[in-house]
Amino acid sequence: MTPTAAELDAADPLARHRDRFVGSESPLVYLDGNSLGRPLRVTASRLAAFVDDEWAGRLIRGWDESWFDLPLVLGDRIGRVCLGAAPGQVAVGDSTTVLLYKAMRAAAALQEGTGRTEIVIDRDNFPTDRYVADGVARECGLTLRWIEVDTAAGVTPELLTEAVGERTALVALSHVAYRSAHLADGAELTRIAHDAGALVLWDLSHSVGSVPVALDAWGADLAVGCSYKYLNGGPGSPAFVYVAARLLEGERSAVQPIQGWMGAADPFLMGPTYAPTAGIRRMLSGTPPVVGMLAMQDMLDLIEDVGMDAVRAKSRVLTGFAVERAAELLPEAALASPRDPDRRGGHVTFTHPAMREVTAELWRRDVIPDYRDPGGLRLGLSPLSTSFGEVERGLEVVREVLDGLSG
Repeated sequence: MTPTAAELDAADPLARHRDRFVGSESPLVYLDGNSLGRPLRVTASRLAAFVDDEWAGRLIRGWDESWFDLPLVLGDRIGRVCLGAAPGQVAVGDSTTVLLYKAMRAAAALQEGTGRTEIVIDRDNFPTDRYVADGVARECGLTLRWIEVDTAAGVTPELLTEAVGERTALVALSHVAYRSAHLADGAELTRIAHDAGALVLWDLSHSVGSVPVALDAWGADLAVGCSYKYLNGGPGSPAFVYVAARLLEGERSAVQPIQGWMGAADPFLMGPTYAPTAGIRRMLSGTPPVVGMLAMQDMLDLIEDVGMDAVRAKSRVLTGFAVERAAELLPEAALASPRDPDRRGGHVTFTHPAMREVTAELWRRDVIPDYRDPGGLRLGLSPLSTSFGEVERGLEVVREVLDGLSG
């Protein structure tokens, strides 16, 4: 017999952490944690202390004391806690879009002169990834080779093997598909791309903080991800970029295209020409968004305390519960995510022709999922802030709304 939501919440070893999030005590049902995570209560104190102590108290001295190095210090911490990345390979700053552009252009430069002229990307990758790849291809005289995928699945080893070859310069993939939550095999897909002589860029936006990642173990080349979903950094909080250490060394090391003072060899020389600094700092351009880096530090504290394995274990059970209850409550809706929990990330999508209308009505009733075409109700379940009871209440209201529309 399937355990009830109440039984699962009672047995959940992470349930005690839910009260640490602002709004968790309210009746609002929040099922969109993979778009914007709830803030932690302690974050208000961190922000206030920063204004009073560091900003007002230290003023410009804050740059010398901590802010200048914060993009790398925080990058190392994200790498250690969430990405399986050794120090010196992750930096925080800019938006996901800008960092995707930097990483793709750096990859194109590394492959210059090799005769490799194609960027391989799937048609269901996140729109920004596809748009940036299209722009980089036009700028660099490359072409796009598209992988056709099932929108309820994702890129498989078989599909990638068919797509890569001697002309492949870069493979751009999402670890967790934004629509279906298909969880890609990072190690195997990286191996396939490398065997073809290509570089690999991973978009980790829907996996970081929800699904364990092992970039160094995979042999990954480049990666980018955001911090406002499962890292709870707040709206518009800066993204991170990973560049493998081997690509930051030697004469043909990775160089990104937006040459700014913060990535220069001597930022305070203010010289007439640009020379990139050594290491991951070269991926920076302008003054880093220090205030935007504050909130995610609290979530990293929590994730480091409980461990990514525990987060992933809760996520598997939570999405599995959503799949089971939806089958009972919403039999007319189709599962548009992998049924196998080993191939599913931290969200789950159900499709029905009326889901756009359903989502609009749910928002009016303080039940907050997300909508994704075609006809997809996407439930983003953040393991540390989402309860099983919350999932059940949300699905029950979906049932009520569907009945109202059909009535």
